[in-house]
Amino acid sequence: MTQSTNHPINQQQPGLVRELRLPDVVAIVVGVVIGSGIFLVPSDIARSLASPAHALLVWIVGGLLTLFGALSLAELAAMAPGAGGFYTILRAAYGDRAGFLYTWSFLLLINTGSLATLAVAFGIYAAQLVPLSAVGQKVVAVAVLLLLTWVNCLGVRAGKWVQNIFTLAKLSGIAILCGIVFWHRAPFAAVAAADGFSLASLWNIPWVAFGVALVAVMWAYEGWAWVSFSGAEMKNPTRDLPIGLFVGTLIVTTVYLTASTAYYSVLTVGEIAGAARVAAETIVRLVGPGAAAFISFLILTSIFGSVNGTILTGPRCYYAIAADGLFFRPFARIHPRYHTPVFAIVFQGFWAALLTILGTFQQLFTAVVFAAWISYAAVVAAVIVLRHKQPDRPRPYRVPGYPWLPVLFIVASLAIVASATRAEPLHVGVSIALILGGLPVFALLRRSSKA
Repeated sequence: MTQSTNHPINQQQPGLVRELRLPDVVAIVVGVVIGSGIFLVPSDIARSLASPAHALLVWIVGGLLTLFGALSLAELAAMAPGAGGFYTILRAAYGDRAGFLYTWSFLLLINTGSLATLAVAFGIYAAQLVPLSAVGQKVVAVAVLLLLTWVNCLGVRAGKWVQNIFTLAKLSGIAILCGIVFWHRAPFAAVAAADGFSLASLWNIPWVAFGVALVAVMWAYEGWAWVSFSGAEMKNPTRDLPIGLFVGTLIVTTVYLTASTAYYSVLTVGEIAGAARVAAETIVRLVGPGAAAFISFLILTSIFGSVNGTILTGPRCYYAIAADGLFFRPFARIHPRYHTPVFAIVFQGFWAALLTILGTFQQLFTAVVFAAWISYAAVVAAVIVLRHKQPDRPRPYRVPGYPWLPVLFIVASLAIVASATRAEPLHVGVSIALILGGLPVFALLRRSSKA
């Protein structure tokens, strides 16, 4: 893999500090991935799949595909651990232009669009606790983005502690939810009473509907790769990145399966399919209306942690490419006291806030899904590309099941891209235009650099 310098252009500047240990890496993976998906996606699955067994299977398949992607990324990240993540990998596999276009789309759409989507969802759920107008929801959403942007400017230690605390809080909240359910009901009690429940139905899979549900599930797993951007701040990235990705993915899959089982223990398939807030309806059915506030607070806690993890990791990508001289130089500046890329963090925060103000949840969601999953497919394909381009390069870790695991993940990623394109062609077209708009910017920066 082409070595990336990952240091500021001005060598007198301070650099990033190695602060993150294995538990922090796991907390980032879990905290970023578990946002609002487990509270929303089960209803989408129930509308596609009438069998609870199939609903659980689709979560397992989604978890396996995510694990295939994580293991593939682990091979690449262990080859040259540092800041940059996807940018470094794409540049090595496909050249400077590919690395730049990814960073361009990551800054303008993928990462900031994800932040805006989460922030909009935060405002929506905050309105369920406190009466808020549409404008008030936007104000709350922007305030959360700017607050966590400020926290992460204060150092990676501040960002990691917020991440660890809120990851633990969300896992504890989901455990309490599931514990209450299983204290009152046996697993799958509701669907067994209403429709019967048999694992024998598992093998009679409606493949088209299963594919539709899988697209929704893969969105719920989205964000597992963000931790790769923070390799330069890990004490032992060669070891901790592969282990953190593996353990984090297993924890997320376990949480999703357990929560889904809890929902089917209290609600029937039809009730889940028609539920706007499946977690709230589950707990209210058992405990009463007063418990709805607990679920809203749990969702806000979950989203808050996901926003923080995204802010913590993303700016390292912009920092890395600027440090390599391929992006705007202010993004490579490191604060002398806090050792963070403050300009990159602040720019990301304000751009995400602007997207939050201008876009709706659905517009942001579709655009982000399209651009993000193209990059996922390209990065995992880089495992195959670099095995051929650089066969003799030391690989501390190799993805098992090569090349089938990477290929399966690539196919799944392209299916998600195709689904997003079919569902919202206009928003996808805007995404493509925005990505390609980086080409003249790349040409100008390259010409300026040579001059």
